[in-house]
Amino acid sequence: MSTTSFSWSERWSVYLQLMRLHRPIGILLLAWPTLWGLWIAADGVPPGYILFVFVMGTILMRSAGCVINDFADRNFDGHVERTRTRPLATGRVSVREALLLAAGLSLLAFLLVLPLDALVLWLSVPALFLAGTYPFTKRFLAIPQAYLGIAFGFGIPMAFAAIHGEVPVLAWVMLIANVFWAIAYDTEYAMVDRPDDLKIGIKSAAITFGRFDVAAVMFCYASTLVLLALAGRMAALGPLYFAGLLVAAGIAGYHYRLIRERDRPRCFKAFMHNNWLGAAVFIGLVLDRAVSGGG
Repeated sequence: MSTTSFSWSERWSVYLQLMRLHRPIGILLLAWPTLWGLWIAADGVPPGYILFVFVMGTILMRSAGCVINDFADRNFDGHVERTRTRPLATGRVSVREALLLAAGLSLLAFLLVLPLDALVLWLSVPALFLAGTYPFTKRFLAIPQAYLGIAFGFGIPMAFAAIHGEVPVLAWVMLIANVFWAIAYDTEYAMVDRPDDLKIGIKSAAITFGRFDVAAVMFCYASTLVLLALAGRMAALGPLYFAGLLVAAGIAGYHYRLIRERDRPRCFKAFMHNNWLGAAVFIGLVLDRAVSGGG
C-alpha cells in the first residue's frame, strides 16, 4: 500500500496510531514512577515547570519509543495477531517517516529539559539511549523486560536531579523497584504473545520463565513493594504512603487470580490493570505528603 495515498488528516491519524496515543497505558506506566520520584524528591508538589517538563517528556518519549519499537519490529509485527495492523507493518507509514517522527519527538523532549539542572541534561543522554535501544533487546536478552524497567524508571533519577541537582541512593532504590514492577507487568503482557513470539523467535520473560512464569510475576510484585517500602522508610514517609502500598499489594493479588490459568485475555487484563497499582502508590504518596505538610 502506498504511503502517499492519504489526506493530511488521515496521515495524522496514522501518526497518532504509530505513537499509540489512542492507547495511553504505556504513557501511564511510564508516568507513575516518574511522578513517584518527583513527589518524593520535592517532599510534596514539585515546582510547576518541572512537573510540566516531566509530564510532557513522558508523553513525548513514550510516543517516540513506540515509533522506534514498531520500526524495530516491522518485519515481525505482521506475523503476530495483536500487532499485524500496526501502521509500519501494513505499509501505511514509511520507514523514513517513522524515523523522522521519532527524531522530532525526541528533539522536543530534549528542548524541554534545557532550562533544568545540567545533571538532568547529562542523564537525558542515557535515557534516550535506553528508550531507543529497548526494542532491539528482544533479539538477544532473555528478560528484555528488565531493560524496559530501567528505561521506564529513568525518570526517577532525573526527577531528583531536576529538584536537588544530585541523585541520592533513594532514587536508585526506587529505580530498582520499577525494574521489578516492569518485569511483572510486561511478563503478563508477554504471556499474551508467547505463542507468536516462540514462532518468530522473539525473546521474552514469559518464555524464559516457562512454567514458573506466574511465580516469577508474583515474586517481582513482592520485590517491587518491598523496595518501595524501603524507599518510604528512607524518605521518612508516613502511614498513608504505606497504606497505598497495601492497596497495591491487594491489586497484585488480584492479578494473580487473573493470570494463574494463563488465559491470554485475562493476562492482558492484568497487564492493563497495572495502571491502578501505580496509581495506588502515587495516591498514597500524595495524601501522605499533603497530610504531613510536605510541599
